[in-house]
Amino acid sequence: MQETKILWADDEINLLKPHILLLNEKGYQVTTFTNGNDALEAFDKDHYDLVFLDENMPGMSGLETLSAIKNIRSDVPVVLITKSEEENLMEDAIGSKIDDYLIKPVNPKQVLLTIKKLIDNKRLVSEKTSMAYQQDFRSIGMTLNDKLSYEEWVDVYKKLVFWELELEKLDDPQMHEILTMQKSEANTQFSRFVEDHYLDWIKDRSKAPLMSSELLKKKVFPLLGGGVPVFFILIDNLRYDQWRIINPLITEHFRLEEEDIYCSILPTATQYARNAIFSGLMPLEMEKRFPGLWQNDDDEGGKNLHEGTFLADQIKRSLRKDCKFSYHKILTYDEGRSLNDQVNNLMQNEFNAIVYNFVDMLSHARTDMQMIRELANDDAAYRSLTLSWFEHSPLMDLIKKLAQKNVKLIITTDHGTIRVKHPSKVIGDRNTNTNLRYKQGRNLNYNPKEVFLVKNPHEAQLPKINISSNYIFAKEDQYFVYQNNYNQFVNYYNETFQHGGISLEEMIIPVVTYSSR
Repeated sequence: MQETKILWADDEINLLKPHILLLNEKGYQVTTFTNGNDALEAFDKDHYDLVFLDENMPGMSGLETLSAIKNIRSDVPVVLITKSEEENLMEDAIGSKIDDYLIKPVNPKQVLLTIKKLIDNKRLVSEKTSMAYQQDFRSIGMTLNDKLSYEEWVDVYKKLVFWELELEKLDDPQMHEILTMQKSEANTQFSRFVEDHYLDWIKDRSKAPLMSSELLKKKVFPLLGGGVPVFFILIDNLRYDQWRIINPLITEHFRLEEEDIYCSILPTATQYARNAIFSGLMPLEMEKRFPGLWQNDDDEGGKNLHEGTFLADQIKRSLRKDCKFSYHKILTYDEGRSLNDQVNNLMQNEFNAIVYNFVDMLSHARTDMQMIRELANDDAAYRSLTLSWFEHSPLMDLIKKLAQKNVKLIITTDHGTIRVKHPSKVIGDRNTNTNLRYKQGRNLNYNPKEVFLVKNPHEAQLPKINISSNYIFAKEDQYFVYQNNYNQFVNYYNETFQHGGISLEEMIIPVVTYSSR
């Protein structure tokens, strides 16, 4: 490990020799000065990792030296040492971006603790985090060999996301690689789990986890009628890890009441999953109840144009009473700003449903735009881009406005997304849909080991385009590529974010309830 270089300026530096000797014994290289001018000149010429400054020195004071040092290199931690505990001095020091301060007389252990806190902290945290994950790695690995329930799969996924976010803070490529391999193994096992259980869930809902078509009925409608307006905000295509990084911004303004998870239906695509949420019906039931509105994959026209109508019908069926509600879909920044101007009007409604399409647009833009491809070139960057959007979005402004009112706030999504890495060849006729994570059609040719096949779509409560059509779903991080122009498609779509198939990221998704503080 490279030796840590410390600059220490104090007009009584001779009295601090025991401290300097101890630090030298601990492996720190300490250079001393008796005034701020000499310290500043040395700092400008050489590299130092940490600076200790006496506040009361002849010539330049400690605060003046601090300010000059920060102008040269603002990232180097500076500790002010003072005899005074006066509040205004502390405020001046903090205003000058001091990193810590010590009150004289200082003892060697105080100094050592400060150094460890400011210099060694990152290394110590890194070592502790890596060790903790290595221990949990074995535990998760053993768990993956068990026959897990859906609830146990949720726990596994939450643990993996926790470690992904923790290891992201560390510069440890080896740990990142180990976690990536473990996530891949988990997705392989989870895909088998879904293959084994999905049709049983659809056949007998009592065996199923909470799924898209029952989300409003189970998580939202019970909150209505309490005299507090309920705001249901669906951020399209939001993964659990993305929610985790925006949640701290939300909880600055709201109290987190319940963090829950639900399971997206298949296909994990907006047309199916989001329509199921707002209608309270599975896709086959939607096709039967709304024959003029439901759009199959090969039909012309938009597939998500009737969510407001579906919602009104579900409210009427489920609540069996009048409920004043609104539905808004936000596709642009200006639409978000316009909705925020209507907050007082929205407060007159018992229920307000708002769909924010941004994350879905970001995901698809990731495929189509070179700039977005570069900005979101991995999961960490994708999360960062989501956080940056959220911080500066009209949605964040809306949340701040609602925080001034007495409301219930529910944040959720319709499905997640996964970064695809492995192409899977498929052949289909011209009526086969274009989604890269699921295909609906007849005479589909594919590798049976790489897909979840639903021979009879009605068993999965899915419509049929024709009598002989079936569905195949991509598993893990695979994506379907046609044999024609195979290499061109692989070059274009590999490492892009897609949805529609089976993965932890696409199916295990958040529904979170907040209340006003």
